[in-house]
Amino acid sequence: MKVAVVSSCLLGEFCRYDGKTKEDNRVKEFLKDYKVIPFCPEAPLFGIPRERIDIIQGRVITSQTKKDVTKLIEEWTKKFIQTLPKKVDIIILKSKSPSCGLSSTPIWNENKEKVLRYGDGIAAGVFKQYFKDVLMVDENSLNT
Repeated sequence: MKVAVVSSCLLGEFCRYDGKTKEDNRVKEFLKDYKVIPFCPEAPLFGIPRERIDIIQGRVITSQTKKDVTKLIEEWTKKFIQTLPKKVDIIILKSKSPSCGLSSTPIWNENKEKVLRYGDGIAAGVFKQYFKDVLMVDENSLNT
């Protein structure tokens, strides 16, 4: 059976910072013939609900307390990757997420007044290092 790693919020899990979901029925339908492995680095690290996080000049910073949580997310993601089967067929991540976005996450300036560019979320960047030959898409670019 084919294996898919998927952002948990797209599967209907209430794991976002605000306690909500971003359930995507198109993604769920696409995955009907896959073994699905849900992925969310933020919920196990920071709980639900939690402070919002943003990428400020390449670092993941909590919105209220201004803590740099970049390393926490990177390390958690690396540990998660070690639990995956050797063969993963597709990775579907949540667009615009500071953790999971693929070329769609706003990278803010120091004072969060201006978007400098759009890039990858921190966990997405780690996935790209480990899964160079695996199809990686977000819910908007998934061809169903």
